[in-house]
Amino acid sequence: MKTIYIYVLDTLADWEIGYVTSELNSRRFFKENASLLTIKLVSHSKKEIKTMGGIKIIPDCLVEDMEINDHTVLLLPGADTWNDSKHVDVIRKASELLLAGGIVGAICGATVALANFGLLNEYSHTSNGVEFLEMFCPIYTGQKLYIDKSSVSDKNLITAGSTGSLLWTKQIIDTLGVFEHATLDAWYAYFSTGKSNYFFELMQTLPSEDQL
Repeated sequence: MKTIYIYVLDTLADWEIGYVTSELNSRRFFKENASLLTIKLVSHSKKEIKTMGGIKIIPDCLVEDMEINDHTVLLLPGADTWNDSKHVDVIRKASELLLAGGIVGAICGATVALANFGLLNEYSHTSNGVEFLEMFCPIYTGQKLYIDKSSVSDKNLITAGSTGSLLWTKQIIDTLGVFEHATLDAWYAYFSTGKSNYFFELMQTLPSEDQL
């Protein structure tokens, strides 16, 4: 069983994690015998946080409670508050997790937090632009590893810019291996184009009892 930790913090960008949380929680397109997943909301305290969209969230556990192993996934959403020092502990956990063979996904502002810890100097990555990282992270020296795409996966680190949530989700799901490849391709094609033929293609990849 894999544990998916989603770090929650004030001003969390709701939409950036919408695709990945809905698919991992609902399991609606999972392949037969897909791995069991436990999803936990983790934060620096148990206090309620408020997302950018005004949604109030109460964390399930604290950063110090996280398990660090190759069955652990940590997702770091964007937010306007990543420069607060109280979030350093979860970035330290992200570093430990990468060394342990776990998966870390970071999008938008969370990539700056990784850069400030030096992690983006070691992995191919993306963000909202090289200039964005340089502006908010004086110690960033990973320019040669920057790839100008909406989402980039390198080993067990998956990074994305603010407009890359769909591809970021695809790469996370692919790394977890919980969709059939044909299902994932059709899912991505449908949600990235809106063309109905991909929806029916998606349905055809599922076991007959799951088809509409």
